[in-house]
Amino acid sequence: MSDKPGPISRPMKYPYTFSAKIAQFPWKFFAKHNWIVRYYVFGFLSAFPVFVAVGRLANSPENVAKWAEIRRKEAEGHHH
Repeated sequence: MSDKPGPISRPMKYPYTFSAKIAQFPWKFFAKHNWIVRYYVFGFLSAFPVFVAVGRLANSPENVAKWAEIRRKEAEGHHH
């Protein structure tokens, strides 16, 4: 048998390390009582489909070809 004491069950009076501060932070209370957390989640979920749609439009084959043509003309202008 080892003579090591068991783990301490009480939290530190002041958490000195960053990981201890994260472990002791009242996440559930913060999420429940802070309006910014709720609205951030709702805003992200409502804006995500818009960002996906815009990304698909911006990377469509027609738009990529048009962009390449604009860049080609721009590069020609710099070499003359």
